[in-house]
Amino acid sequence: MQDNPKPLTIKEWAEDDRPREKMIKKGVAALSDAELMAILIGSGTKNETAVSISQRILSSADNNLNELGRFSLKELTRTKGIGTAKGVTIMAALELGRRRKSTEAINRKQITSSRDAIELFQPILADLGHEEFWVLLLNRSNKIIDQVRISEGGFTATIVDVRKIMRTALENQAIGLILCHNHPSGNHNPSDDDIRITNKIKQASSTLDINLLDHIIITNQQCYSFADNSML
Repeated sequence: MQDNPKPLTIKEWAEDDRPREKMIKKGVAALSDAELMAILIGSGTKNETAVSISQRILSSADNNLNELGRFSLKELTRTKGIGTAKGVTIMAALELGRRRKSTEAINRKQITSSRDAIELFQPILADLGHEEFWVLLLNRSNKIIDQVRISEGGFTATIVDVRKIMRTALENQAIGLILCHNHPSGNHNPSDDDIRITNKIKQASSTLDINLLDHIIITNQQCYSFADNSML
């Protein structure tokens, strides 16, 4: 009778299956919860990989990260392969995630009008000598998730990639969008290209059930809101 083959170590896996290499190549969102935890604990045991140990930890918490966050160090170290150092590392990572979530809930500003968006972007864009195009990502309560520069260009125009805007919105789980760009010329009125790209983005966002709430044009004096002027 043949002995059971020894399990492969993570270093012997295909590169795309190794958590660290996979994260570098494909981004952190591509990793499962177990793979992320495997990066935290660093190594497995002689007979079990870090990913397999992580899967057992998650299983003990019904595969629920919130439930895992309630585990004590003693509960974590009941899992074979998890000593005090690895248990402490997991607890620290979960606590950081909890603190980040709490901080975001406190600090996120709610956008209630075009004036709120203008006050956010005018200090950034008003004095630039070139055009920049930004998108403000909002959650269901119109609180800011993030503000992202999409592109920058010359004095009169910048190229806007609609697919990049939609991808950014989906990656951040945004429910609402506010577009914003500046006119270095000082003319706050929308150009034909501004209207065209706004309509194109509105159509794309509508298909994905994302609300395009406004498009703001910033100058160093007056600003223009598509929503306030019934242009959406």
